[in-house]
Amino acid sequence: MGAHLIDSTLFGDQFGTEEMRRLFDDRAMVRAWMEVEAALAWAEAEVGLIPREAAQVIAERVEREQWDFEVLARGIAETFHPLVPAIRVLSEACGEAGAYVHWGATTQDIMDTGLILQLREALALLEERMLAVRDAWRELAIRYRDTLMPGRTHGQHGPPITFGFKAAVWVAEMNRHLERLRACKPRLLVGQLAGATGSLASLGDHGLEVQRLVMQRLGLNVPPICWHTARDNLAEFVGLLGLVCATLGKVAMEIIHLQATEVAEVEEPFIWGKVGSSTMPHKRNPMICELIAALGRIVRQDAALALDTMVQEHERDMAAWQAEWEYIPRCCILTDSALVYALHVARDLSVNAERMRANIELTGGLALSEAVMLQLGRFIGRQKAHDVVYRIAMAVASEGKVSFSEALQNDREVQAYLSPEQIRSLLEPEHYLGSARASVDRVVALTLPLSEQQEH
Repeated sequence: MGAHLIDSTLFGDQFGTEEMRRLFDDRAMVRAWMEVEAALAWAEAEVGLIPREAAQVIAERVEREQWDFEVLARGIAETFHPLVPAIRVLSEACGEAGAYVHWGATTQDIMDTGLILQLREALALLEERMLAVRDAWRELAIRYRDTLMPGRTHGQHGPPITFGFKAAVWVAEMNRHLERLRACKPRLLVGQLAGATGSLASLGDHGLEVQRLVMQRLGLNVPPICWHTARDNLAEFVGLLGLVCATLGKVAMEIIHLQATEVAEVEEPFIWGKVGSSTMPHKRNPMICELIAALGRIVRQDAALALDTMVQEHERDMAAWQAEWEYIPRCCILTDSALVYALHVARDLSVNAERMRANIELTGGLALSEAVMLQLGRFIGRQKAHDVVYRIAMAVASEGKVSFSEALQNDREVQAYLSPEQIRSLLEPEHYLGSARASVDRVVALTLPLSEQQEH
């Protein structure tokens, strides 16, 4: 029974996935620490700092050790130290070789590098999810490339777009997040081995070589210098998760708005048994999208927290560092859940093309006022045409006696330059889509493999 929603028996699967939780549970965390300790022992044996036989024993014990987490928890409570109890257990298990466990390292070296090993696995899973969401949105863009709907600015109708165009905007945004993710990897996947104050004095002349060998064994990049209190790499990563969740939240809120009863242009997945309200049986609330929006709000706040914990003191600042232990795993878990639910919504989204087309007509052609203005402007100039069309549009909107089309046809200034046929044509939404379809094609092409892009 979890005390936090991530671990809750009741709500855990809404606020996280088993796959991502497993990457950050106690077992995964200690395993990562011990993998670093084993790599450290091997590197030190290679340069002659500790006996090779000791490194062999340490590595074998790390591989075989069955950790008693109750013992470790009691040790942490007694020592008020996060790593010493595990070091003691490993040292005792190694016998005489235990004298060489954790040689010359500091706690933050092991825990930071262990976290990076966990984040490497989390990154792979997050990238897989992001690709899946992007591709599902791309399918929407392709399928609804030509499906007309109202374009909206300030909550009001503007010139029409297509639903495929709207989805393609999401695709392009997620594609940029994928580029950012790949760009941040070399900066994030960097290990830590620096010793007490970062100088590696504990390893003498072998410090940088041991550091290089440890990172080589772990498959991580070598740090140019200690980053005990330089946390920009982690802040960048958490900030990226905030960006991803901002996009997911934006799309979720878009679907919520488009699912409103008066709009009814889309609907998130519904299956029999999904309940929208405990008291209103008719409700089909967008509760999946609301969950995505809620998850995103938490992660975006944690992005601010990551910036705050960049501000650290001197060569070690545990007051800031400890906060990372809590919010970094949480950000990964919540973002993963948001991506999984976003994928579900994208794959099973219900799109009402007829309602989209009908909603365009709600303004009686007023949403196409720009098209009329620009055509009239060819004869009398843009600004004067704006004034003329504005006068007519405001009268129609305020009085509602005649349609916009009729009002235009009855206006002498307009009559002088535009025929009734031209006016009716200008008010046809199909005729005023501009580059919407071509933009969809361009975005789709950019997300295809390079070989297909060239063919496209």
